[in-house]
Amino acid sequence: MNRKNLLSLHEAMVVALITFPGRQASFEQIAEFIEKRNLFPIRRGNITLSKQIELRAIQSKGRYHHLFEDLGEDRIRLRNF
Repeated sequence: MNRKNLLSLHEAMVVALITFPGRQASFEQIAEFIEKRNLFPIRRGNITLSKQIELRAIQSKGRYHHLFEDLGEDRIRLRNF
């Protein structure tokens, strides 16, 4: 069955981060949360979800800079908004 994602990846990341203490987590922790709850099941390309999360949070030409703060060491924090 072909099903569309109900959330975009950055929305799924926000859902994940609000559940972690200090609203911060590693890319891998966020990926595990998203996969466990099937929040973003349809993906394109041959790239791991944790790498997609990293690219979306840090390297998407600042497009999501208002949402995520890079803490280094493969961790991000959800900004106050």
